[in-house]
Amino acid sequence: MPGTVRVSASILAADFARLGEEIALIEESGCDEIHFDVMDGHFVPNITFGAPVLEAIRGLTSLPVDVHMMVTEPGRFAGLFAAAGADTFTVHAEACSDLAATLADVAETGMRPGISINPATEASAVTRYVSSVPRFLVMSVEPGFGGQSLIPEVLAKIGLLRSAALRAGAEIDIAVDGGVKVENAGTVIEAGADTLISGTGLFKYKDGLAAAVRRIKGV
Repeated sequence: MPGTVRVSASILAADFARLGEEIALIEESGCDEIHFDVMDGHFVPNITFGAPVLEAIRGLTSLPVDVHMMVTEPGRFAGLFAAAGADTFTVHAEACSDLAATLADVAETGMRPGISINPATEASAVTRYVSSVPRFLVMSVEPGFGGQSLIPEVLAKIGLLRSAALRAGAEIDIAVDGGVKVENAGTVIEAGADTLISGTGLFKYKDGLAAAVRRIKGV
């Protein structure tokens, strides 16, 4: 079991017409991170936002920002997002022709590298990186659109990644993204996740975002 559970708010589910207010609400509600989904319409069948939006919100918050690159060959954009203010740059193993080289490009910018894997990708495909990559993101839905239901079978990957890290004497942060809500957060936490990423599960929660964060964290 991890120690303190962290909550990362996916702004893909925010009201873009009042994004500044939504960022303030994320901070006030006790979230620990902002999750920034970048989609290119190629690796996933959707298009979202890019570095100019990140640059615009960077000055509005002191929270760390994890840029989740659902983009083919994401290393091309590492410098751009580093300059815009990203703290973590998470790439999909499936989107990189040379994952090791991509991670090296990210590290050179000073950002924290992360690796994400899709539901169909085995944890064993990325366990070799537990000694050099601090964040692993387990996708619990098919990437590309918010509002999907969590696929519980993927949570077993958390234990496999954790075991690999322990054998290597490494500490890693394991995040889960997709369909995470108050109602299933306990299951995700029990599986061993450190960071729970949620969009509609926070912004659409019946009692408000702050209440969702409190209930996920159990405080």
